[in-house]
Amino acid sequence: MTPTLNPIDEFKQERAERIASYAQPSDLREAAAAFNVASNRDKYSYNFSWMGRPIIQYPQDMIAMQELIWAIKPDLIIETGIAHGGSLIYYASLLELIGKGEVLGIDIDIRDHNRREIEVHPMFKRIEMLQGSAIDEALVAEVARRAEGKETIMVCLDSNHTHEHVLRELELYAPFVTVGSYCVVFDTIVEDMPRGAYDRPWDVGNNPKTAVWEYLKTNDNFEIDHSIDNKLLISVAPEGYLKRVK
Repeated sequence: MTPTLNPIDEFKQERAERIASYAQPSDLREAAAAFNVASNRDKYSYNFSWMGRPIIQYPQDMIAMQELIWAIKPDLIIETGIAHGGSLIYYASLLELIGKGEVLGIDIDIRDHNRREIEVHPMFKRIEMLQGSAIDEALVAEVARRAEGKETIMVCLDSNHTHEHVLRELELYAPFVTVGSYCVVFDTIVEDMPRGAYDRPWDVGNNPKTAVWEYLKTNDNFEIDHSIDNKLLISVAPEGYLKRVK
């Protein structure tokens, strides 16, 4: 006789089954795909802030990151790409609620007005920033020094979105990720957009998702967490949530 699940486990099982069902073609998937294209075209992600700082992320990805950070409780989150600093503030605020951890942000150009706003923010107490190219090996050595002794580490890659750059970031930063934690590669959505959608060096065939595919060909320490893709459907990081499994 199969034991009866308690209400909490029953809810979790129903949710897991529903999310798994979203992997199949459906009106919902088609609607989400259409929204992904239209909303990226119209810069929908630029509409949101966290604790006063522009975050330039989809709410769905923000919730996914909250779920991961709460579950993993990292001692260190490394993020390449700072922009306005909203993600740094967001991650730091979650770590503040957890009661431990710090965020290390890296950007080739931390603009003075953004730096000032980040440094006066209440959550800056959990943030450190490094200016320089994320793929500069001297800078990566400094990141390694700061990561030393940290028990649990998460990495977020959100800077230059070309295939070559992201692949190099994966080679340099993915090894910092601890088993059971994640390397989240943002803007993999570029591969799913119409060709020529961006006035930038990246495009279909040359973007973070193609870098993820290339990296995983020779690295089996990570797996794409498709359950997150199926859960969100609307995301700038499809196939970009990489879980370290060994």
